[in-house]
Amino acid sequence: MPLAEEEVSGIALFIPEIYDIVWSLVVLIVIAVAFYVVIMPKFQAVFDERAARIEGGIAKAEQAQREAEDTKRKYEEQLSQARVEASKIRDDARSEASHIIADARSRAESEAEQITANAQRAIESQQQQAMVSLKGEIGTLATALAGKILGAKLQDNATQSAMIDQMIADLDDDKQ
Repeated sequence: MPLAEEEVSGIALFIPEIYDIVWSLVVLIVIAVAFYVVIMPKFQAVFDERAARIEGGIAKAEQAQREAEDTKRKYEEQLSQARVEASKIRDDARSEASHIIADARSRAESEAEQITANAQRAIESQQQQAMVSLKGEIGTLATALAGKILGAKLQDNATQSAMIDQMIADLDDDKQ
């Protein structure tokens, strides 16, 4: 009996016939070639595109990182310059304040000196007015006294004035 008619038993059950193996290999080769020619280029294109996107993303990220670092450096420089400028402004303000205080002090001192000088002139003017008034009073009293001593009133104004002037001159000579 041929083998096909015989009962197949054992491991032979799992071994296919030669023609099945050959046709399976032919179909496998056709599918592999079709896969390699049609499908693989599409996969490769998708993989290349993804790789390019990833590399582009990495490059963009690196560029963004560099720009961020440049921006941070510029910001720190501007902050440093702002601090220096603020310090300069503070120093200028302090200097200007001291100049304003000194200027106000000098104006106050000059105004005080002017007020003192005006007061001094007013005192001297009042003193001279008091001296003139006092000389007039002394003259009148002296005339009255002279009239009483002489026993008669001096009626002539010219005589009275001459006498008063003589007495004042004598008083001035005594003071010196």
